[in-house]
Amino acid sequence: MTVEDLCAAIDGLAGAELASAFGPELLDRLGGLLVAQHRIAAEVARTVRACELAGAAEFDGLKTMASWLRGHGRMSTLAAAGLVRAGRALEALPALAEAHAAGAVSAEAVATVAPVAADKNLAAAAAAGVDLAEVDRLLTGVAAERPHADLVQVVRHYLTGLDPDGPEPDPTEGRRLSLVRHADGTLTGRLELDAAGGERLQAALESLLQAGRCAGDERTRPQAQADALVQLCDLQLAAGTLPVLRTVKPHVAVVIKAEDLIDPTAGPGAAELGFGATISAARARWLACDGAVTRIVLGPDGTPLDVGRTHRVVPPHLRRAVERRDRGCVFTGCGAPTHWCDVHHLLEWPLGGETSLANSALLCERHHTKVHHGFRVERRPDGRWRTWRPDGTEIHILAPPLAAA
Repeated sequence: MTVEDLCAAIDGLAGAELASAFGPELLDRLGGLLVAQHRIAAEVARTVRACELAGAAEFDGLKTMASWLRGHGRMSTLAAAGLVRAGRALEALPALAEAHAAGAVSAEAVATVAPVAADKNLAAAAAAGVDLAEVDRLLTGVAAERPHADLVQVVRHYLTGLDPDGPEPDPTEGRRLSLVRHADGTLTGRLELDAAGGERLQAALESLLQAGRCAGDERTRPQAQADALVQLCDLQLAAGTLPVLRTVKPHVAVVIKAEDLIDPTAGPGAAELGFGATISAARARWLACDGAVTRIVLGPDGTPLDVGRTHRVVPPHLRRAVERRDRGCVFTGCGAPTHWCDVHHLLEWPLGGETSLANSALLCERHHTKVHHGFRVERRPDGRWRTWRPDGTEIHILAPPLAAA
């Protein structure tokens, strides 16, 4: 069966009428679909692992399968990394792989068991004489037959037992901060810190919390802590001691038309922040109260003016214009943010290329190197970027069937 056959079968399922179906019929259908979902997830993870072993991502100029999944599969960082871990775990745990392929175990269960197959834990198991095949069989049984909460506890118990009296772990290995930006520009996140790191954060936040206490403060504790975290960032940015990002000091960037900045009637969505969020003109004016204003003059076609060949190194104001236009690395499939990127001369400066917006492209360090070793990027008249491999073939982002039709 090919992937095309599978898509055709799904098309048939999607055409079924559900409005007139009864509860038992719907639940039977849902159960079958969940089993199919588990089986497809198993094939996806197995294929990702095969791609990883074959170094397939390099064919599209990317270093890892996680980066390929982020760019070409439009996945989040967490989802891409989890899929790569799942592929590795299924290779190391054949009983789990068989159950997953049969639809008896979910992708979530595989993700929970995946740490068992991490290199350091496999090495610890081998050193302790653990029968990994038996562990694989037992964990698969729990994943297939018991509630998910039981599986979480069993996996945690196993991992703890591998090295109960080992050396103190590196605190940085247990620290995680994941941020998710939503369509309206707001952020939500998940924070995990070791005890010492958590103590430092709490001490810093508490100093701001206590200093800001006043009568009539009706904020909840979580609201006050969030305000303290924002204030902590404000203090660090204002101090000017943070590391420089690509020749520019870190700052809150707001892009707004001059007429919107001074027009009190300008509504929402008039300004854009440096990381892509959109805010109202009123909020932009509020941020500009104690900020520096940089004027960018646009040419007749709406693009910032260039600086000719008098400068080889891109000056800060031109870099801001390139960042504003490209929003990140322009190499197909890459999602690197602007502060990871260099400004690349499309026609190299020694060959007569100007230091101008038209001759510039934002590329992360890896893809800047790739472009100097055979890959090529080009900006189309409509503003979209295209990338070619050294053999002359173009790299395309995966498109869903409807978009490709």
